[in-house]
Amino acid sequence: MIKSNNIIGDFWGGTSAMLVALPAAIAFGVSIYAPLGHHYAAYGAIAGVLGVIAVGIIAALLGGTNRLISAPSAPAAAVLSAFALEYMSKGFDPSILFVLLMVITLLTGLLQMIFGFIGLGKLIKYMPFPVVSGYLSGVGLYIIASQLPKLLGSPQGWQLWESIQSPHQWQWQSLLIGSVTIITMLNGNKIFSAIPAVITALITGIGTYAALGIFDPSLQLPNNPFVVGNFGGNGGIHFGQMFIGRFESLTQFSSNTITFILFPALTLAVLLSIDTLKTCIVLDSMTHSFHNSNKELIAQGTGNITSSLIGGMPGSGTMGPTMVNLSSGAVSNRSGLISGVMAVVAFGLFANFIGWIPIAALAGILIVIGVRMIDIHSIKLSKSRKTVFDFLIIIAVSLTALTVSLIAASGVGIVLAIILYITQQIATSVVYRKFDGTEIKSKIVRNREQEALLLAQGEAFSVYELHGSLFFGTANQLYSMLQDDLQHKKYIILDMKRVQTVDLTAAHILLQIKDILHDNDGYLLLSRLPQKLPTGDDLESYFNHVGLLKHLSPIKVFDDLDDAVEWIEDTLIHENLMDKQEEKLFELDDFDLFKGRNLDTLEELQSLLECRSYHKGDIIYSEGDSMGEIYLIRRGSVRLMLPFQDRKNVHLSTLGQGNFFGEFSFLECSPHYTDSIANGDTDLYRISREAFDRFSEHHKKASLHFMQSLATVLAERLRLTRSELGDEADV
Repeated sequence: MIKSNNIIGDFWGGTSAMLVALPAAIAFGVSIYAPLGHHYAAYGAIAGVLGVIAVGIIAALLGGTNRLISAPSAPAAAVLSAFALEYMSKGFDPSILFVLLMVITLLTGLLQMIFGFIGLGKLIKYMPFPVVSGYLSGVGLYIIASQLPKLLGSPQGWQLWESIQSPHQWQWQSLLIGSVTIITMLNGNKIFSAIPAVITALITGIGTYAALGIFDPSLQLPNNPFVVGNFGGNGGIHFGQMFIGRFESLTQFSSNTITFILFPALTLAVLLSIDTLKTCIVLDSMTHSFHNSNKELIAQGTGNITSSLIGGMPGSGTMGPTMVNLSSGAVSNRSGLISGVMAVVAFGLFANFIGWIPIAALAGILIVIGVRMIDIHSIKLSKSRKTVFDFLIIIAVSLTALTVSLIAASGVGIVLAIILYITQQIATSVVYRKFDGTEIKSKIVRNREQEALLLAQGEAFSVYELHGSLFFGTANQLYSMLQDDLQHKKYIILDMKRVQTVDLTAAHILLQIKDILHDNDGYLLLSRLPQKLPTGDDLESYFNHVGLLKHLSPIKVFDDLDDAVEWIEDTLIHENLMDKQEEKLFELDDFDLFKGRNLDTLEELQSLLECRSYHKGDIIYSEGDSMGEIYLIRRGSVRLMLPFQDRKNVHLSTLGQGNFFGEFSFLECSPHYTDSIANGDTDLYRISREAFDRFSEHHKKASLHFMQSLATVLAERLRLTRSELGDEADV
């Protein structure tokens, strides 16, 4: 059910927003079409009004973003007026340019719809800030430069520098009207807080012109150079003929014409999309709501297509009218619809007065809008070495927009943003952490002889934890950091858990690293390859595709870093120990827990034991199985895993010959909390708590010694676990 107070809020919000948007739209329209000739200025004013109507209504109906007001905007005025000025200076026929402006608007709308349909809405709003800031500042400077000649009253078609050099051509009437308008625009809210400043400024400008007309009868003449002028003007142009003539001229266009205007249309589509989504983001933050970027782009594109077909100028979601709409009590997208409808009412009531709007007053309004578009705060970026390049991008884009063209500025901005990104990536080390083999060990609990060997052989390998982007800008950096180890290490582990992107250049560098290690009979090991990068790619599949993971290639892939370290340790042990002695089957007196016991005690203990054998991959017990039992490893090794229902199991440790597991179940007489899996052919002793309790009744000293030995080993494991957790806390 629609509440009446919501309708009232939407009505006043939409009406207030229209009062802000309409004068600015008229000024934008005049700035676009005036370069074609003075008699086109009136058409520009109408085009601005039609843009408010078409874009405002259609975008509100289809977009659905609550409180958003869409109307002709400064970027549209800047791009189209720059296009008109550039090609008028090349001698183009004004009637042809008149049609081209319509087609650019049409293509802009089509491109925005395509952006929305293919999902670019979420990407456009992430356009680099320096590019957007520089472009908008450039647009502001361009608007100021294009409107100052009109403020000075210079002859039609004169540019800024030409006007400044000819003060004798200045018209004091234009200067006075424009100055009063600017002062009112800057201070209107302080004087008349209930009325939007742009309305107050326009009324003041018209009032100043009317007051001057009392003393200067020439200002009372229709279509004089100081006012927009009525349809027909000095050139006798008829609105209906112009409207119909546009479509007739389309039949004369070729494919070359479309190519000629495609880049301006693309530039305008991107700018208007950014302007809209930027306004939506601000609106979301103020109202705790969420907009649909792609849906809004489709709506904006449809609105701009409609505007082009009825003779209006393009627009976007605009910040000023939207903020007025919000502060006036609007709550839904009906306010945008009401804004467009009220523009129709205002056009019907005041159409005859549009021709008497002073051009200098519109120029004054646009100059203030241009000044407000310049990002003054970006000057602070020049004071820090970390942000000075961002500041240079803003300056470069702004100057290009002012001296070359707005279209060229967009290209310069994108290129510089790419350079900035690559520079920042190269400046950031792709190696997150590095470990020498003596600083890291696997989770296998090994005997003293093996531990001593691994400590002595630790220099044989290194571990590199990588992060960020591996691409052409950082691949050579990685190779340089590995060069020394490639000459002295036999194994190198690259842990890629934190890697976000990998390109073909980086894959080629990894191939080179693999080949160098292979020449030294070594291996490249990759661990924790992301199964889904931010781009959606599977890194292992990508490496397979580019030929990095060929069959029998000296490169290995592991799901976990510990698995990779364990493989190297096993290889080193096998190369240095296993060829000297085979692993014998442990007897009871070989275990530290029972060393020093007399033969009678050992014989009685032997009667408690149950011998079990498992093959690689066999499950010894699962979480929740059994109660009160401990296992002793006579031969082989066992992996202990902590199971999770919603993600991959966690590898706790791997225990080798002479170790024990299941101790918590044994001590607490409770079910096991882990899974245990044979890591190879494995032989075990099993002792139940029930049998041990019977033994302890007659051998209290032996059972106490067993418990003390058990506690000592558990304390050592706890110390190692604490050390590992401390290392993780440093990550």
